[in-house]
Amino acid sequence: MGIYKYAFYKSPNIGIFAKCNDGILIIPYGFAETKSGKLMEYLGTDNVVYTSIAGTRLVGPMMVINNNGILVSSITSDEEIQNLRHESKLNVERIKSRYTAIGNLITVNDNGAIISPFIEEDNKQVIRDVLGVPSEMMTIADFIQVGSVLVATDSGAVIHPNASDREIEYASDILKVDIEPATINGGIPFLSSGIIANSKSVVVGSMTSGPELIILSRIFKL
Repeated sequence: MGIYKYAFYKSPNIGIFAKCNDGILIIPYGFAETKSGKLMEYLGTDNVVYTSIAGTRLVGPMMVINNNGILVSSITSDEEIQNLRHESKLNVERIKSRYTAIGNLITVNDNGAIISPFIEEDNKQVIRDVLGVPSEMMTIADFIQVGSVLVATDSGAVIHPNASDREIEYASDILKVDIEPATINGGIPFLSSGIIANSKSVVVGSMTSGPELIILSRIFKL
């Protein structure tokens, strides 16, 4: 469909407040319906789910989603999980980790998942059961927060500009898409902070520059 610039609560760090897959947009309670409708239009989603995670608006860092399921932080409440299950009609489970910002530690599409060394080994089966994909552990550009420096859809993926050729090749093998270096919001390498994406469209932070838009459009085949 396209690539669009957006701000959440006047912030270009839109990836902190929302997640999506090809059919569902997940945003915080209280977000205006007119604004959520515009985001749904941009992303081509059929459904919007309002939620909190651990009582906060930090949907992005606390959640991992693909078209098969949703993993949430260990501190997500039972009520929040039940709401997500009911509204999304997807399998929703906690990931048992002492690290709560799992969205910064896992990158996933419908082909595979890349997980941080912080994610305990026994969570690989949970990832396979809920998200329906195999997972592999790696670091990227010396960062263990792989979810913050790599954003993937089923169409393509962007990675921290300091990622090595070997890291790009390995990540591409796992996710089964082409991957290229990029930045967001005028040079920020922590890509998930400023991107909400699915296989149809990409929404980026309002400070994203023209050259960044061109690169992102090419990578995600928009």
